[in-house]
Amino acid sequence: MDWLDALILGIVQGLAEYLPISSSGHLVIFREILGLKLQGEDALQFDVILHAATVCSTVVVLWPLFRDLCKSFFTFSKDDNFWYVIKILVSCIPIAIVGFCFKDLVEGLFSGNLTIVGICLLATACLLTFAHFSDRLMNGRMVSASRGRDITFADAITIGVAQAVAVLPGLSRSGTTIATGILIGDKRDKVASFSFLMVIIPILGEALLSVKDIIAGEASDATPVSTTCLLIGFITAFVVGCVACKWMLNLVKKGQLIWFAVYCLVVAILCLVW
Repeated sequence: MDWLDALILGIVQGLAEYLPISSSGHLVIFREILGLKLQGEDALQFDVILHAATVCSTVVVLWPLFRDLCKSFFTFSKDDNFWYVIKILVSCIPIAIVGFCFKDLVEGLFSGNLTIVGICLLATACLLTFAHFSDRLMNGRMVSASRGRDITFADAITIGVAQAVAVLPGLSRSGTTIATGILIGDKRDKVASFSFLMVIIPILGEALLSVKDIIAGEASDATPVSTTCLLIGFITAFVVGCVACKWMLNLVKKGQLIWFAVYCLVVAILCLVW
């Protein structure tokens, strides 16, 4: 991998983490296009760095909300923000179970199998389409982003299960969690922010474990990913992620996710016939 490869993958991650098109799936696709043969821990290490960058983008874009949530939680204010954080923690339970119990299986799915990516992108397209038309059937043609209910604890665990399933490459995490929230009746302007905030804990947890392995010398000794490439990928993913996060929040409010379903369908077909 050279600096240009890292730059391209950083752009892909920054866009695809927030847009409902699957960042993991697109990283697999672009590694194939670029002829990169990252496997196992090497691929996972670089992906974790890129995901950590987009977590930072989320914190920057949602800083006012993030700051208030942290203040309420760490001061045990027991207000709405405090319980909002508890809901986020509850939503992380399913992905934690998957991470601890099925880590090796999940890592095996990131080995560059375009067939799996294509099938999961097709599932993403179907889910986004179903959520789009379901939303309009329930709320009428002119849909308001504020219609629906606030996220409950039951909703949080349901969205959390959706996030756990979305570890599959090609199944968009943001698309799956946002669509699930819409389908169960949550407000679109609330579920998008919740979706972006709920991924912070699992991604940072994975990043910390990766750093621990590197320090302990347990990561692959023959990794072709240099420090320079990791830095370029991180900075690129962070900058592009800030732009994409703001864009996605507006798109969800306007109910314009159907176009991404079309995109996912086209890319899925290309992956399946590649």
